[in-house]
Amino acid sequence: MKKILIASAMILLSISVNAEDIINTDLNLYNPDVRKCLLEASKESGWELKSVYTNDKDQLVMVFDKGDTTKIYKSK
Repeated sequence: MKKILIASAMILLSISVNAEDIINTDLNLYNPDVRKCLLEASKESGWELKSVYTNDKDQLVMVFDKGDTTKIYKSK
């Protein structure tokens, strides 16, 4: 029973975190000037870069966190 409660809590937590995600796909992240501006503007606004990777669609993805909110930028 205890395992079920823990699993339920983890599922609810993951759902609430995903509800706060903001996804932007309007930027060309392959352009180094765009990446630089995004990094500088995000840092000034208090966002912290958490991850940069290429997804299975060969899109460059940058993930920023600020508190409980996550912003995900994908290249177009």
